[in-house]
Amino acid sequence: KKLGLGSSAAALVASLGADFVKRGKALDDPDVRTQIFYRAREAHAAVQGGGSGVDLAASTYGGVLRYTLLAGKAWVTSMDLPIALVWRAYFSGSSARTSELRAQVTAFRDRDRAAYDRVMAKLGGASETAAAKLLDGSAGGFVDAARAFAEGLEQLGEESDAPIVPLAFRRLAVVAAAQNAAFFPSGAGGGDVGVYLGTAPPSDEFEARATQLGMHDLDLHLDLIGLRSEPEEAATTKESN
Repeated sequence: KKLGLGSSAAALVASLGADFVKRGKALDDPDVRTQIFYRAREAHAAVQGGGSGVDLAASTYGGVLRYTLLAGKAWVTSMDLPIALVWRAYFSGSSARTSELRAQVTAFRDRDRAAYDRVMAKLGGASETAAAKLLDGSAGGFVDAARAFAEGLEQLGEESDAPIVPLAFRRLAVVAAAQNAAFFPSGAGGGDVGVYLGTAPPSDEFEARATQLGMHDLDLHLDLIGLRSEPEEAATTKESN
């Protein structure tokens, strides 16, 4: 099943990176990465009918990113996670199609622009607060902002009649909130991957509830490098292993 980790974005970025390497370009050159990111974003948007491009930025730059999109222009800034922050990722067992969710949200925008703008302002405000808390190194403040963002996602789903936050995610969010943590869908939502954020690891109660709801803990780690090339010998060894 599709996990929803941005594999199509990663494949596109990797393909463009390979083309640049063939032409003698260095992938650690900031200008080269910028060119790859914008080419990937243009191609991905044409296929998906839009999209933020944040998955392309993650594939290109790696690490923790503040991603700002305004009037079609994207700004990507590297940031650090507070030492006290704990994150986990879970696969819900069901896959979601971003294009379908986007279409429902777009229809909501077209029929009630004022309501749409109110929800998006709530989501934007939570995102700005989260970024500010990261700059301050406040793990607790970042988690609080993530919880507010999750509430905004749920409101967006209700008003657009889109299953952005499925019932299982809502139930786990309640358990997480009782422990001063947050749980919400990643990306466009609708299924796929959920993210736990807290200042302590998930409790036994949370883990048991997640298992009961069909969630699968994913053994993920944060890649700090992003797009890079490997010597052919190393790549061959990995494939044979």
